[in-house]
Amino acid sequence: MADLIEARVPDIGGFDDVPVIEVLVAVGDTVSVDQGLVTLESDKATMEVPSSVAGVIKELKVKVGDALSEGSVVAVIEASGESAAGAPPPSGQVDARSASGEGAGGPKTPAKPAAEAPAPAAKTEAPKAPAAGGGTQESKVPDIGGYDDVPVIEVLVSVGDTVEKDQGLITLESDKATMEVPAAVAGVIKELKVKVGDILSEGSVVAVIEIAGEAAADVPLPQGEVDAPGASGEGQSAAAPARPKHDVAVEPVAPQAKADPIAQASMDHRPAGAGNPPVRFEADAILPDKVPYASPAVRLFARELGVDLMQLKGSAKAGRIVREDVQAFVKGLLQGGLAQGGGAKAASGAPVAAGGGLNLLPWPKVDFAKFGEIEVQELGRIQKISAANLARNWAMIPHVTQHDDADITDLEALRVQLNKENEKAGVKLTMLAFLIKASVAVLKQYPRFNSSLDASGENLTLKKYFHIGFAADTPNGLVVPVIRDADKKGVLEISQEMSALAKKARDGKLGPADMQGGCFSISSLGGIGGTSFTPIVNAPEVAILGVSKSAMKPVWDGKAFQPRLTLPLSLSYDHRVIDGAAAARFTATLAQLLGDMRRVLL
Repeated sequence: MADLIEARVPDIGGFDDVPVIEVLVAVGDTVSVDQGLVTLESDKATMEVPSSVAGVIKELKVKVGDALSEGSVVAVIEASGESAAGAPPPSGQVDARSASGEGAGGPKTPAKPAAEAPAPAAKTEAPKAPAAGGGTQESKVPDIGGYDDVPVIEVLVSVGDTVEKDQGLITLESDKATMEVPAAVAGVIKELKVKVGDILSEGSVVAVIEIAGEAAADVPLPQGEVDAPGASGEGQSAAAPARPKHDVAVEPVAPQAKADPIAQASMDHRPAGAGNPPVRFEADAILPDKVPYASPAVRLFARELGVDLMQLKGSAKAGRIVREDVQAFVKGLLQGGLAQGGGAKAASGAPVAAGGGLNLLPWPKVDFAKFGEIEVQELGRIQKISAANLARNWAMIPHVTQHDDADITDLEALRVQLNKENEKAGVKLTMLAFLIKASVAVLKQYPRFNSSLDASGENLTLKKYFHIGFAADTPNGLVVPVIRDADKKGVLEISQEMSALAKKARDGKLGPADMQGGCFSISSLGGIGGTSFTPIVNAPEVAILGVSKSAMKPVWDGKAFQPRLTLPLSLSYDHRVIDGAAAARFTATLAQLLGDMRRVLL
């Protein structure tokens, strides 16, 4: 009879009571060594529990929702062939011959009783550093369950950021798990030791953190710098002489992280925007916890091929993306490119880019240094994310821009008057606050502008809420905070909330909740200048309003030309959802409301 082996949860980095989110096998399935049995997910990592032997699943000990720790039994496997050799039997199943003291070669010597373990030495707690001193500390990779050379897929902080203890610094991803490396202490990031593509192991230095005042009190001093008050007293062993006070312990230096060739090649050679999650005027898609439902191994496989998993629909249970889904997606793109006449280009070596079979020429590589002096600057994180998003939206959305002018002569006079009346209260109204209020009124009349088209292009989601995003200029690029429930707020309240959000954006303190849920965006360049422009539609929104600088223009009233203050409007819309006639009615209605804001009350 074949041996029955218990497959247990291995070392998972000190995590306890980790819930099971998916069972990957069933009773009767044949598994190989290291094949995933179940998927665990904590608040820091997702990991698969591998099979310790090859064989057939005889019994499953867990189900979805169970909480497991290191050593928990996952399944009982009937080991096959060579896998059974050397595999320990399940607990309680002891060879009868060993129990009777007889073996194949004769009687065996009875097992000796376990020697008593020496009493552990009392641990001397290292004194804590004084709180007033602050200082710096290296934040290192903790125990990550025996994994080595794990690539960095994302850096979550930058130099100068203030972090809390246990806040994620970077994200690592192996073929079995995705995990965040937390900050060891609270403080300010003084130096980052890693970048995307580096491979790290336990003990590798991630960042140098300047410890915050209160946190410094809880940080033990390095070894060798402890001035033990009783070092020469009675508690000291005679065989262990005290070290001189000036003897300083030397910590081992972590090996320098080397770039992962697969990860680096994937990032260097993939098409622009490929493999990056879609980014909207919302924070949902750029946060690390917003990831496709796929195992780490599948995400690694997709990243190597430059495939954006957000564009895939999983065929496995509960919509889980598997390796076959990625392969089918790539095959479909290649076939689509050939069907559209891209066969010659593909055969000549030109890459077939993602995006509906678009076959684009490779990006030109030019050595600009041979023409003169140059300076290379890396784009900021916001710019990198926005670039991929905007390129995708520009290429994939058939957008049209409708231009119109609004007479805001009377509205501007009202704005100036209200600012004088509320000067003591510190409230300053801008034209953007009136634009938000008027846009909400028009969105109620034309609900298709307040909708989203799904990825298949077959279903339209009409929204009953009115969350308006506005572009805020910051030193690191444009961000889009959202005014929530703008239909329930007055112009003064909108202006106050807008000022607070803009200040948070400039200070870099804008949180995810401040940028989520927008359904219509306004990009106002009125304070800078310009006569008109074409804003790019931000999926999944279907329209965006651009506003340029107002100017005095002569307007014929039937008898003479009158000077009127005119505001240029530029409405870009998704032509799959909105036609030109609806867009013209939208801008005309908006211009009418801006000409007389009393109509908003109707």
